Amino acid sequence: MKEQQYPNVRPWDRHRWMSLTPLVVFLLMYLVTSILLNDFYKVPITVAFLVSSVYAVAITRGIPLEQRISHFSEGAGNRSMMLMIWIFILAGAFAQSAKAMGAVDATVVLTLHVLPESWLLPGLFLAACFISLSVGTSVGTIVALTPVAMGVAEQTGCSLPMITAVVVGGAFFGDNLSFISDTTIIATQTQGCNMRDKFLVNFRIVLPAALVVLVIYIIMGQGIHVPSNLPEIEWLKVIPYLTVLVTALAGMNVMLVLLLGIVLTGVAGLAEGSYDFWGWLGSMGEGIMGMDELIIVTLLAGGMLELIRLNGGIKYLTVLLTSRVKGKRGGELSIGFLVFLADLCTANNTVAIITVGPIANNIATRFGIDKRKSASLLDTFSCFAQGVIPYGAQMLMAAGLTGLAPTEILVYLYYPFALGVTAILSVLLRYPRKYS
Repeated sequence: MKEQQYPNVRPWDRHRWMSLTPLVVFLLMYLVTSILLNDFYKVPITVAFLVSSVYAVAITRGIPLEQRISHFSEGAGNRSMMLMIWIFILAGAFAQSAKAMGAVDATVVLTLHVLPESWLLPGLFLAACFISLSVGTSVGTIVALTPVAMGVAEQTGCSLPMITAVVVGGAFFGDNLSFISDTTIIATQTQGCNMRDKFLVNFRIVLPAALVVLVIYIIMGQGIHVPSNLPEIEWLKVIPYLTVLVTALAGMNVMLVLLLGIVLTGVAGLAEGSYDFWGWLGSMGEGIMGMDELIIVTLLAGGMLELIRLNGGIKYLTVLLTSRVKGKRGGELSIGFLVFLADLCTANNTVAIITVGPIANNIATRFGIDKRKSASLLDTFSCFAQGVIPYGAQMLMAAGLTGLAPTEILVYLYYPFALGVTAILSVLLRYPRKYS
């Protein structure tokens, strides 16, 4: 552990709750200020993260400034953060090149031709659920479906934040359950159970939430009207998006999926005359530059959260929340609460499960909790947290693609909140009984 390399860093003697205050600074500066001013563009999220990051460096004690900055840089450039940035870059290039050659508009027309009016919202939700379940990544699903959702909103007059939230909610469903999701793999490994058993428990917990949200979307979709004079389907322009969706469903790596999509947008765009070779390159460059805020936020958040971990913030919360746990219900609630808080601090459900997983395993052993249930709770509560924070990668990606503020989407994000309710009820009602 890095704390052991620097014995002068003594979070348990001095800092304790202070180690979490960078997150408080960020929330006060961005979220609270925006709510009070009723303007979520008044304080740029990049500036809020910059101020909280500088504050995190300033309150780190016991090591020289150069080493504090080094730790910050390690957090900003760790494997998980850099992987997300690569996905953001490729997603921006694909989204803009697809838009420039007309792939988005053509795919929207196909969607409006295929789905009945009343099933546009539930259809998009089910598509996002199915794709994310197959590919194991909510971010990749959001990249693939958000441009289509934007086009549907434009053609039908639907609220853009609402229809974006439909896609984001479905993406969280699959990310929580998928066999190839990082969260599933890590949750089962830390708890010592197999993925199939975890899936069976997890599915029973989340299914009620998915069904309730699906019914809500069916009801909301009754008022949607599709224009009667739809243009003909341009199949060549649809190929890039169909290929992305099919290869994503087949389980191909998300970066390979995006690279393939970029190549196909170039081929189809050149064949259709939508742009020349230089226009294709220019659209990719424009898309990449459109991700600049998202990339900066990811780097600043990664560095700030590494300093919170170094100063003992996660450890402090862990000890504080487990000191008076009694019984299975208390043990299960503490597992859920710990991973929830860890995700609030890390804005990454994979990192949150890695952080809390070993502790959750100890809690489960101590209180006789079925390891399949503890693995499910880890994954479910982390997805719940990731879905309700405006600075998570999924929300930032959806916001970056649509030009919306993350909080505008959050208002309509029903599934993560329903997921949180069913997760809590599964603990309180000892459900599913076989594993409780």
